[in-house]
Amino acid sequence: MKRVRLIIGGRVQGVGFRYFVQENAHRYQINGYVKNMPGGNVEVDAEGTSEMLDKFLEKCRMGPPQAVVSTFQIFDVPVYGYTRFRIRHCEDF
Repeated sequence: MKRVRLIIGGRVQGVGFRYFVQENAHRYQINGYVKNMPGGNVEVDAEGTSEMLDKFLEKCRMGPPQAVVSTFQIFDVPVYGYTRFRIRHCEDF
């Protein structure tokens, strides 16, 4: 099991990015969350096997057709033990 936190910038809000990420999280058996950030970026906290996480990250790097990903930061973080994947709101903790 591996966990990463992503900060994705560019035209990533208002283009269905969170739903695209959630769909691919389910496809690749990834747990965690995705949320819009106040500055216009999207944050993804993702946990899964290394192989599935790599495939998931490829999709996140591309984004949906209307998105333009200009920055893609990956941070390795300790495994948390998420049991599902969800879309969070900015004010959620």
